[in-house]
Amino acid sequence: NGLKMEQGRFRLDIRRKFFTLRVVKHWKRLPRDVVEAPSLETFKIRLSVALGSLI
Repeated sequence: NGLKMEQGRFRLDIRRKFFTLRVVKHWKRLPRDVVEAPSLETFKIRLSVALGSLI
């Protein structure tokens, strides 16, 4: 997708458990139409469809 997040490297293990760092690999795998949704409501619907196709 066009809104890539970067995952950093850290010395301390505790930093790896932060929510923002745990989410990066999942965010990168989302389809472009989900990430670029024009509103929160549209994002939720598209995310639900995308996750439903994985199960």
